[in-house]
Amino acid sequence: MNRLRDVISQYGRWNTLSTYIDRIETYIVTDFNISIENAKSLIETISKEICSQKDVDISSRDNFQNVIKKAFYAIGYQSDSPMTQITKSLGNIGQQIGTLRNTTGITSHGKTLQELSDSEKKNQEQDTISKDFLIETVIIISIFLIHSFENENPRAISSDEGIRYEDNEEFNTIWDETFGEFNMGNYAYRASEILYSLDLQAYKTETIDFTDE
Repeated sequence: MNRLRDVISQYGRWNTLSTYIDRIETYIVTDFNISIENAKSLIETISKEICSQKDVDISSRDNFQNVIKKAFYAIGYQSDSPMTQITKSLGNIGQQIGTLRNTTGITSHGKTLQELSDSEKKNQEQDTISKDFLIETVIIISIFLIHSFENENPRAISSDEGIRYEDNEEFNTIWDETFGEFNMGNYAYRASEILYSLDLQAYKTETIDFTDE
């Protein structure tokens, strides 16, 4: 999952997706169903965020496949685009992820003891190649969606009178102690300065979390 981690760290707005990645990696061996559930949620979250940013409505009636299709539409791929076939394929993969979750999962619905035993057996029978294929597919879909969206909607260096860097000295100090200073030739920049300059929304989020804690 390191490739996906690199992508979300490149674009600050996606950092919270790390929660899903951590869960996928943690349970891929011990309880693959949990990994599947979080893989599905990962793609769905990315798709919904893209639609939200582009003001594309998603209703409670939209299934997983439709959410992905709308995300591609929000990015700019029209119905007559060659990408339409790709979106259909991605949607089909999404449906299969949900089906696999239901057949191997032990927490998705209440089960009898026999059903519980059968589900655990199916979970254990998922071979390593199948697991790797599924996870790699999730990584590819996620990276493609994020890159496609960010290429069309680059985040400019921010300036906002609503929050001033110098007003958050305590947070800045803690952030700099954690991540240090970055040197580039004859220049050096504190981590907090970089975050403030390149991704103001992420800076705001981190300062709010810091204050709450």
